[in-house]
Amino acid sequence: MDRAQKRILVADDDPSLLDLISTRLDLAGYHCFVARDGLECLERLPEVRPAALVLDINMPRKDGFEVLAQMRRMASHLRVPTLILSARNRPDDVRDALALGARDYLAKPFKSELLLARVARLVRPAREREASAL
Repeated sequence: MDRAQKRILVADDDPSLLDLISTRLDLAGYHCFVARDGLECLERLPEVRPAALVLDINMPRKDGFEVLAQMRRMASHLRVPTLILSARNRPDDVRDALALGARDYLAKPFKSELLLARVARLVRPAREREASAL
């Protein structure tokens, strides 16, 4: 996996959680970038060009659902495979996030190993994802 495939943008308004997630991803060999709210996340997408996005739902200025909806309207190169990481775990939250384009959903609190496995799955090249689905 080249360096571009390892760029991860993490958007969450909880500073301690941002630090925990970035540290775990950095230790796993990813290059982490952070956004502290939904608007900052959208602003950073063109600059960072991440291989994957880890996105909270409950954030100020734009929530995770608004971020997903706006990403759907962006140029195709800014549509990033997204993992929702949220304390909201109602079936309709999961359904809505997936309908808006999220590829995966993980509830807080979470195990670091599970987060790393889900991120690894998001950044795998498309041909590997297709082969593993067969």
